[in-house]
Amino acid sequence: MGKKDLGVTEKNCSRGKNVQKCTNNVEYTQTSLEKNLFEERLKKTLQSWAKQRINGAFVINVKQLHWEIYDLLGNNVLKPEILEKLMCDLISSNDILPVQLYSRLTDFYERWCQGEFIDAIPEDNLPQQKMLQLRSEVSTHQTGCYGYEQSRTLTKNLNIGLRQIDISAGLNVMILLFELHRIAQQKGEWKEKISFSPSGFRDTDNFFTSKLLRVINYSDTVAIGNFSTVVGEFLKGGSFSDAYLGDANLTGVNLSNANLSNSFLGDANLTAANLSGANFSGANLGDVNFSGADLSGANLRNADLSGATLSGANLNGADFSGADLSYADLSSAKLKNGILERANLTNSLLIDADLTSANLSHGVFFGANLSDTKLEQVNLSYSDLCRADLSGANLQGSNLLGSNLSDSILFGANLHNAALLAADLSHSKFNGAFLSGANLKGAILLGADLSGVDMSQVILNEADLSGVLLYEANLSGADMRDANLFGSDLSYTNLNNANLSGSNLSGVIFNGANLSHSNLSYAILEDIDLREANLEAMTWNENQQWRSVRGLEKAVNIPNGLRVHLKLG
Repeated sequence: MGKKDLGVTEKNCSRGKNVQKCTNNVEYTQTSLEKNLFEERLKKTLQSWAKQRINGAFVINVKQLHWEIYDLLGNNVLKPEILEKLMCDLISSNDILPVQLYSRLTDFYERWCQGEFIDAIPEDNLPQQKMLQLRSEVSTHQTGCYGYEQSRTLTKNLNIGLRQIDISAGLNVMILLFELHRIAQQKGEWKEKISFSPSGFRDTDNFFTSKLLRVINYSDTVAIGNFSTVVGEFLKGGSFSDAYLGDANLTGVNLSNANLSNSFLGDANLTAANLSGANFSGANLGDVNFSGADLSGANLRNADLSGATLSGANLNGADFSGADLSYADLSSAKLKNGILERANLTNSLLIDADLTSANLSHGVFFGANLSDTKLEQVNLSYSDLCRADLSGANLQGSNLLGSNLSDSILFGANLHNAALLAADLSHSKFNGAFLSGANLKGAILLGADLSGVDMSQVILNEADLSGVLLYEANLSGADMRDANLFGSDLSYTNLNNANLSGSNLSGVIFNGANLSHSNLSYAILEDIDLREANLEAMTWNENQQWRSVRGLEKAVNIPNGLRVHLKLG
C-alpha cells in the first residue's frame, strides 16, 4: 500500500531533512502519548462499567457495555506491566467495584464464547461495526506527516478483519477476568465472589470441559500461537481444573501456581512453559511436550505422564508421587529433591538427568535407561530397577534398601557408600563399577559379574554371592562374615584384611588371590582351590576341614601354624 492510500502526500512528506526530523522526533513522543491516553481511557472505562445507580441498575446498559468492549479492546493488546499496576491502583483506591465488574465481564465472556457477537445480523454485529469504524478512520484521516509507528497503525487498522477484532475483544476480557481472579484470591472478602475458570466449574450451569480449548483454537486461527502470545502471561494462578485441553498449543505460557487438577492435556504442547508450583494432581498429561519447561515445585501426584517429553525440564522439588511416567523422556531433566515415591517409570529415559537427593522409594524403573544419571543421596529403597541401565550413573551414598536390581547394567556406576541391604543384584553386570564402602548386607548377587570391581571396605555379611564372578576384584577390608560364596570365582582377587569368617566357600576358586591378613575362621572350605594364593598371616581355626582343599601345596606364605596342623613339612 502506498503513502497516498494512507493520506500521506508527497508535499507534506517529501524526502529531506524535514521528513527525517519529523519521523525521528515525533515518533517516540506520539507512541508514548497514545499509550498514556489508552491507559487513562481504560482506567475510566473500567470504573464506568462497574458503576451503579441508586436503584442498583448499571449506569452503562448491557448493549452499550458490549459496544464499549469492542470499541476499547477490539484493536488493542493488554500488557502485564500496564494492567497489573492499573488493577492494583483501582482496587486499592476503591475506584472500582470489582464484584460488579467481574459479573459483567463474565456475562460478556460467556456470550462471546458462544459466538453471539460475531454471528449477529449486520445491524447488531459489533465486530463488524468496529471494523467499519477503523477503516473509516483511515480513509477520513487528515493528511499530514506521519512517523513509522503511526503509518504502521493506519495500515493495520485498514487490514484488520472481523475475526481479529472479535478475538482481540474476547481475549482482552479474559485477561481482565484472570487479573480480577488473581487479585481476589489474595483478598478474603472477594475470594468466593470472584473465582474465574475459563471452562467454568464442574457441577455449574456454565461448565463446558472443552470451552478453553475452543478459545485457544479459535484464537490461533489468525496466527499460530496467538493465544499463548496474548494471554499466556496472565494464566498464572488461574483455575483450570477438569478442563479438556487435548492437543492445545500452550508454548511458553505462564501457568505458575495454576490449578490444573484432573485436567486433560494429552498431546498438548507446553514447551518452555512456566509451570512452577502448578497443581497437576490427577491430570492426564500423556504424550505432552514439556521440553525445557519449568515444573519446579509442581504437584503431579497420581498424574498420567506416560510417553510425555520432559527432556531438559526443571523438575526440582516436583512431586510425582504415584505418577505414571512409563515411556516418558526425562533425559537431562533436573529433578533435585524431587518426589517420585511409588511412581511408574517403566522403560522411561533418564539419561544424564539430575535426581540428586530425590525420593524414588517403591518406584518402578523396569527397563528404564538411567545411564549417566546423577543419583547421589537418593532414596531408592524397595524400588524395582530390574533390567534397568545404570551404566555410568552416580549412586554415591544412595539408599537402595530392598531394591530389585536383578539383570541390571551397572557398568562404571558409582555405588560408593551406597546402602544395598537385602537388595537383589542377581545376574547384574558391574564391570568398571565402584562399590567401595557400600553396605550389601543380606544382598543377593547370585550369578552377578563383579570382575575387577572396587569393593574395598564393602559389607557383604550374610549376602548370597553364589556363582559370582569376582575375578581381579578388590575386596580388601571387606566384611563377608557368614556370606554364601558357593562356586564363586575369586581368582586374583584382593582379599587383604577381608573377614570371611563363617562364610560358605564351597567350590570357590582362589587362584592367585591375595588372602593376606584375611579371616577364614569357621568358614566352609570344601573343594576350594588355593593355587598360588597368598595366605600370609591368614586367620584360621583348628576345627576346619582341609582334606578337600585343592592347590594348597602351590599356595604361598602359608602360616607356620597351618603347615604344622596339616603336616605340610
